[in-house]
This record gives sequence, C-alpha cells and structure tokens, in this order.
Amino acid sequence: MSVELITVLMLTSLILVIMMGFPIGFSLAGVATVFGLIFVGPHIASTFMLRMHVTLSNYTLIAIPLFVFMGIVIEKSGLAGRLYDAIYVLTGRLKGGLAIATVLTCAIFAAATGVVGATVVTMGIISMPAMMKYRYDKPMASGAVCAGGALGILIPPSILILVYAPVANVSVGALLIGAFVPGMILALLYVLYIGIRCFINPEMGPSAADGGVHYTFWQKSRMFCVSVLPVLTLILAVLGTIFFGLAAPTEAAAIGAFAAVLLALGYRKLTAAMLVEAAIRTARTSAMVYLVVIGASFFTSVFVRLGCGRVIESSILGLPFGPWGVLIVMWLIIILMGCFLDWIGIIMIVVPLFTPVAVKLGFDPVWFSLMNIIVLQTSFLTPPFALTIFYLKGIAPPEVSLADIYRGVVPYLLLMLAALLLFSLFPDILLFMPRAAGLI
Repeated sequence: MSVELITVLMLTSLILVIMMGFPIGFSLAGVATVFGLIFVGPHIASTFMLRMHVTLSNYTLIAIPLFVFMGIVIEKSGLAGRLYDAIYVLTGRLKGGLAIATVLTCAIFAAATGVVGATVVTMGIISMPAMMKYRYDKPMASGAVCAGGALGILIPPSILILVYAPVANVSVGALLIGAFVPGMILALLYVLYIGIRCFINPEMGPSAADGGVHYTFWQKSRMFCVSVLPVLTLILAVLGTIFFGLAAPTEAAAIGAFAAVLLALGYRKLTAAMLVEAAIRTARTSAMVYLVVIGASFFTSVFVRLGCGRVIESSILGLPFGPWGVLIVMWLIIILMGCFLDWIGIIMIVVPLFTPVAVKLGFDPVWFSLMNIIVLQTSFLTPPFALTIFYLKGIAPPEVSLADIYRGVVPYLLLMLAALLLFSLFPDILLFMPRAAGLI
C-alpha cells in the first residue's frame, strides 16, 4: 500500500472516530495502534510506552496542573464578582459601560485563570442579568461575554499555550510572554467596538443609572486596590518572573498557585473543603489533558514513522499559492476544524504537520505559533461546536436565545480577523516581548 493511501486512510479514520464521539485521547491512540500493528508490527507497543514515559517526565507539562489549580482557587475566591463591581463603578456611566466592564473583567479574570469555561460561566452569571436589567441589546451583551471569555486561551497563563508549545517544539516562555500583547490588543479592539457601536446607537447599550456617581475618589481607589490590584499583582508575579529570567514557566506556575492560595486567604474564602475540591478538579482536568497529549504523541510517532508526515508536507508546499497563500490555507483549515473539534484536538492533529511547513516557508516558529493560537480562538465562537456559546446559553436569562448569541459573536470574529491582518503586516508586535526577554 502506498504511503499516500496510508496517509489518507489514517487521517480519515481519525476524523471518523472523533466524529463518532470517542474521546480525543483514545481516538488518537487507538488509530495509531491499529495502523501501527498493521504496518509496523507488534513491537509498536514499545513506542507507545516510550511516548508515555517522555510525556509524563516532561518538566514543562508540570505547569499544567499548577495553573489549573491556580485558576480554580481564584474562581472559588469570588474574584470575578469583585473585579466586575470595581470596573462597573468606573465604566457604568459610559454608553455600553456594562459590556465594556464585562470585556475588561473577562480579560483580567482570564489572565488569572487561563480557563475559558470558568470565565464565560462566571461572567455570564454576574453580568448578563445586569445588562438585561438595563435593556442592553441581547446580541451585544452575549457577544461581550463569549468573546471576552475566549481571551482565556490567549492571555497568559493559558493552558492552551502549555499544551501547544511542546507539540510545536517552541519555547513555552516565549509563547506565554508573546501572547500578552495580542491578548490586550484584542481586548482593546472589543472595547472600542462596543464604545463606538453604543455611541452611534445608545439604545444598544444604555448607561447604567447612577453608575459610579455616588462613589468618591477614595472609595473608587479602595475598590481598585482591594479588587483589581491583587489579581494584577498575581499576573505580574507569574509573567514577570518568566520575563526577567527569574523562573522557568513551571516555577512561575508554582508561584502563581501559591499566590492564588494567599489571595483566597486574604479574601477569607480559603477553606479545607475548597482546597479538596480544587485538588480533585485539578486532577480530573490534568488527567484529561495528559491523556490527550500521550495519545497525540503516539499518533504523531506512528504517523511520521510511516512516512505520512512527508506526504502532508510535500502536499502543502506544492500548493500554487506562494508562502502567504499556503499560510492562509492552513488557517482556514484550523477555522474549519474549529467548527467541529475542540482546541486540544485541533492542536494535536494539525500543529505537528503545519509547523515544519511554516518553518520551511521562512516564517518564525514563535510568530506562527502565536498566530495559530489567535486563530484557535475562533473554535470557541464558530458554530456548531462553539463552547463559549454553549456555556453561555446554559446560564443566560431565558429571554436570551441561541440565535441572539450566534449574532452577537459575529462582530468579534471579524475583529479577530482584523487583528490577524494587523499582526501579519507588523509581526514585531508579537515578537517584541519574547525578544526583549531574550527567549528567542
């Protein structure tokens, strides 16, 4: 059987198994096992054991449970509500102020937790009733929560980045530092969009009555110091130690986890029951991620050993579109896959195939990785497999329909594409911070 046919059969089998509903990790490992036994032989089992050992002994991946634990503790400390209240006081008098406060709170909370689901659910519960009370446009309110929550995969510390970096064989620190600027730029674009749209049509986002009017300057300053400053300090503690070379990402994750516990203690939310729940949820989430990473590592090993990697590489390089045309084709594939798969499945399938091609085309691997991570945000907003939409619909007020949420995310998808164009024209926006930190 030709290598080309094996490649087609292997990828088709994987897609079919995933679409049938089997977990990503088992799908990857299962397809690799079947094709490995048929075309390599029984000794392929030793490859599986080797890949498992390499994954479980990967020092960088230890940061995953640490960041997950940090995010869960922060979620349980009631930080999101405090953040929203403080930012609402500062923005409530503006047209669209509640939606702006939602995006800004999502951005900060996402940076503290790195988990999209926690951000969308928590902010949806807190902000949606307030925006419905002041008769905000339903798509406007829904889009702000979904798009703001999706920033959690981009703004560090991000679990997605910790999974992506080893797969792409790039520096975790470079991606964590590099993702901060595009995350802030996207948040700023979202805020500008809401502000301009509500300024043109005030009925879409009326100002909240008495938003911050009865608060003195000292009261506002106290709210900022109590609610916003602690989480900003935590974020800087994590990213600052990486940027200045004081700690590797794993050590920075440990610092963040410890700081999150201190933060919960300061807010008087730290209890034995909360720590036990956080530990159990961390173990479950981390086990899922490790299972997928092990399965993907085994799949990639078999795929490359059978020569399928060369087939994909030569096929993509043979496209008659030039380097940028090939790049756009790869991003379109990621966007299309995002309609049906979650982010971890997309990373494990396409990143090992696309990254070598991008490097051969002359693109910086760190820049290419950061652009892919931005593109991967679309997987949380594009139907039918749009996790943020499902999360929000599950907790949104009854008057908010699924159609409202779908309409609400469209402008933010367009803003993501605009940001991609900006970062393509000016790649140093993404590479400045990693270079300044000496990570590339």
